[in-house]
Formats: sequence, structure tokens, C-alpha cells
Amino acid sequence: MENIKQEARKLIDKLPENSTWDDLMYQIYVRQTIEAGLADSKAGTITSVEEVIRKFGLNE
Repeated sequence: MENIKQEARKLIDKLPENSTWDDLMYQIYVRQTIEAGLADSKAGTITSVEEVIRKFGLNE
């Protein structure tokens, strides 16, 4: 993976010219959340949909 500065520049370059700080923060949040999810998946620390449904007593 490229270093964090390069990744941040890519995110910024993809934003429209009229973007706000909130737009940038949202993109960073989304990126960080996706990376955390992928790391959890790779580590096997995920919960299946079926388990969540059972745990919370939800109907499918």
C-alpha cells in the first residue's frame, strides 16, 4: 500500500472543485471504514448476517 500522504492526495484529487471540509472528512471516513472491514474479514473477526439476526431476534 502507498503511504498515507499519497492516498490522501488521491482522495483530494477525486473531489469536485467545490468540495467542503465535510466532503473530505466523509471520504476519509468511508475509506478508513472499508479498510477496517477488509482487515477484519482477513483476520476472520466478522459476524455473519445469520448470527446477527439470531442475536438480535430479527426476522429475515
